Amino acid sequence: MRLLFVEDDPRIAQPTLVALRDAGFEVTWRTSGRDGLEEALGGRYPLVILDVMLPDLDGFEVARRLREAGERGGLLFLTARDTLDDRVRGLDLGGDAYLTKPFAVPELLATLRALARRGAETRSVRVAFAGGRGEIDTTRRDVIWDGQDVTLTNREYTLLETLALSAGRWFSREELLDHVWGPDFDGEARIVDVYVRYVRRKLAPEAIDSERGRGYKLGGS
Repeated sequence: MRLLFVEDDPRIAQPTLVALRDAGFEVTWRTSGRDGLEEALGGRYPLVILDVMLPDLDGFEVARRLREAGERGGLLFLTARDTLDDRVRGLDLGGDAYLTKPFAVPELLATLRALARRGAETRSVRVAFAGGRGEIDTTRRDVIWDGQDVTLTNREYTLLETLALSAGRWFSREELLDHVWGPDFDGEARIVDVYVRYVRRKLAPEAIDSERGRGYKLGGS
């Protein structure tokens, strides 16, 4: 499952990133409130971990803006501010859970699993594309083309899901590289073109639209 982690302290972020990735999460890390907000908009992340004391915008303000924008993914506040007023404020702003620092990794992972289960029960995103020939179910991770189930690799699926969750939006190579491969990937950006070809080969060319100077978007959206 994809997860956005917004934390400005690398001493906390680095070991937490390792634990999250070891647990199977696909994690994107951002270090400021504004960057975290921009990254979270668009429904690409079922789970978001927000530090409260962030540069630019604090976590409470990020959460408020996300909920006002209609984002309904699971929100976990992770912070040293442990007063009752802070916890109440965070939950009132749309947070789903609140852990204080220092925290135990098993408790963090258990909380995230609970939020993921809750989200799976309440959110099912099904997106039709390419004139109805294709359909993706982001809860079950199913892809159907012309009425037939299609098996994609994890990377191929994540690429298609990224486009589907922001249907109609054009993505540059660099944006897709960041969303699908992560900010730590240091390979060539043209790997995106390669995987677009893989997906088109398994579905059809019209599954993903492309335009020079704009990038890629979900077919027919």
